[in-house]
Amino acid sequence: MELEKLSGVALGQQVRSGHITPTEVVDYFADRIGKRDPGLHAFTYTRFEEARSEAKALEQRLSRGEDVGPLCGVPVGLKDFLPSKKGWTNSHGGVRSLIREDDADSMFYIAAREAGAIAVGKTNAPAFAFRGTCDNKMYGPTSNPFDTRYNSGGSSGGSAAAVADGMLPIAEGSDGGGSIRIPSAWCGCFGFKASVGTIPSICRPDGWTATHPYCFNGAITRTVEDSALMLNYMARYNPRDPLSLDHGKKDFTELMRKPVRDWKIAFTTDFDVFTVDPEVARIVREAAWKMELAGAKVEEVHFHFKHNQMEFSELWCRSISIDTAIDMELWKKAGLDLVRDHRDEIPEEFIYWNEVALRSSVMDYRYFNELRTEILDAQQDIFDHYDLILSPVTICPPVLNAADGNTKGPTEMNGRKIEPLIGFCETFFENFTGNPAASVPAGLTSEGLPVGLQIIGKKFCDEDVLAAARTFEEISPWSYDIPYSRKV
Repeated sequence: MELEKLSGVALGQQVRSGHITPTEVVDYFADRIGKRDPGLHAFTYTRFEEARSEAKALEQRLSRGEDVGPLCGVPVGLKDFLPSKKGWTNSHGGVRSLIREDDADSMFYIAAREAGAIAVGKTNAPAFAFRGTCDNKMYGPTSNPFDTRYNSGGSSGGSAAAVADGMLPIAEGSDGGGSIRIPSAWCGCFGFKASVGTIPSICRPDGWTATHPYCFNGAITRTVEDSALMLNYMARYNPRDPLSLDHGKKDFTELMRKPVRDWKIAFTTDFDVFTVDPEVARIVREAAWKMELAGAKVEEVHFHFKHNQMEFSELWCRSISIDTAIDMELWKKAGLDLVRDHRDEIPEEFIYWNEVALRSSVMDYRYFNELRTEILDAQQDIFDHYDLILSPVTICPPVLNAADGNTKGPTEMNGRKIEPLIGFCETFFENFTGNPAASVPAGLTSEGLPVGLQIIGKKFCDEDVLAAARTFEEISPWSYDIPYSRKV
């Protein structure tokens, strides 16, 4: 049985029906990771012996007839950025001097464990998750399963590459500017970012840390159903998250099946501010209009922004640096001066934006909120008349890996200057507004590299995004033959 081609839900069914044991599943994927990961560098480390112990415990529960969850024995990966499993370690995205023991479980891991899944290792990410590519000075770049010369996308690039290459069916992502959607697009996976307040985020000592822009925990999968199932377990109310909302108990695996007939869907290639590679624009446009096969009406729309792509991109870099600059100052007080003593471990771009954040004034914060409001209003002008917005995930196909641990996006396209950390991504608007958004595989470029279609929903209408994604999955099923055929 080719377990790597099964979804998480299907693999869990095989385990619960007794066709294969959790230990056999762990052994199968441990062998596959051992053979295939050296060509991708998706993992920073693995914990197979611990996973085997957990598999044995699941087998005992199965023998007693206990409810072991729909993902019983399914291996998952955890992102090596922030704490995700107590007792394991994280490197803050490949920063050697910041390696620390995880002091908390992430919401993804709590949900996966409750569903019966087994964590087998940590996946690669860039330093501070501060870019839309996956590379760092400690572990190097994570390569793209479709062509290992190219990058997987970021920041959850290790997770997306592992899922795309069949080393795992499900892996953890976090999303502060598109970090679930970008690598999903470049690796041909499905990536879903929920509405703000749907999945709790517990930050201490500052409970409002992950709000400028909104940052999210989530899953990267190969099927919409796997993501919907994970959302069933991740979506919950927690009063310790100041933004957490109680939506009641929803079954997203059922809600994703609702029809999109007669929905009005808006489409844009560029939000009237981005410049887009012509081949990417063509692939995404053709994908968007496939929704009309399900009875929806797709129309091209225009946005009326006062500011340009560079201003919005730099706004994201400045705003997300607020929290990292605070962290840097706190570490200094504790005796760790990263810039002075460990400058070689962190990108110069990160240092630059950290300094910008430290120099920012209260009027800079006002400017941030004004531009964020401009994005909110421009997007809501569309949602006043449409159910969804479709767009490219990125303006370009995957970029080539750099040799210095500092892979970035393009600095120029179509004669226009591009901010290389996030400016090539049409994703970060939704981190300013908190709307749900997903990436679905839209097709391949002439070089065989994946392109992602972004589906954006009205706030708190997560099921609409999943329903549209599920509809597209049925109309235009995506194939994984190319990653699976990669020679190792």
